[in-house]
Amino acid sequence: MRRVHLLLGLCLVMLLGGCATSAHDPLAPKTAGNVDLKRYQGKWYELARLPMRYQEGCEQSEAHYNLKQDGTFGVLNRCRTIGDEWLRAEGHANIQEPGHTDKLWVEFDNWFTRLVPGVARGEYWILYVDDRYHTAIVGSPDRKYLWILSRTPSLPAWQRESLLAKARQQGYDTSRLIWRTADQQIVKSH
Repeated sequence: MRRVHLLLGLCLVMLLGGCATSAHDPLAPKTAGNVDLKRYQGKWYELARLPMRYQEGCEQSEAHYNLKQDGTFGVLNRCRTIGDEWLRAEGHANIQEPGHTDKLWVEFDNWFTRLVPGVARGEYWILYVDDRYHTAIVGSPDRKYLWILSRTPSLPAWQRESLLAKARQQGYDTSRLIWRTADQQIVKSH
């Protein structure tokens, strides 16, 4: 049963976030502005996330984005469990509003989305991305979900603190973040 929850979590990781908050809400978090989606594509490591039921048991997560010719993203999320098993979910993302590349809809391919297309999609707001496209902060506009991402599986403390400060300025509760488990800790658990 735990495996089913993890797999569902990968499918729903970004789908439940933010549906109650309007994109035009003046209290909504500020997004990054124009995001170069070609530079944003590729592999991102999840360094930290706010707790969510659907990622319980994920010790390490990563997202792979592949920009397609039609302007949509192919999405592959992977989760490594404490038992060193990799679970995966595939989906797609597209821009919420033309000309605003920092706000995306994400939808994963599963039985529910095939049954009712377009209903189970989540808001994926890019709140921050650095100039080199090395670190990013992504969240839902209702502030229930937050992910701190990096192109590398770890960052220096000063850089983590800078990202945390940016998230707090946006109104996210960073005291509840779940941090990525180091590789050596997963290997030791066997």
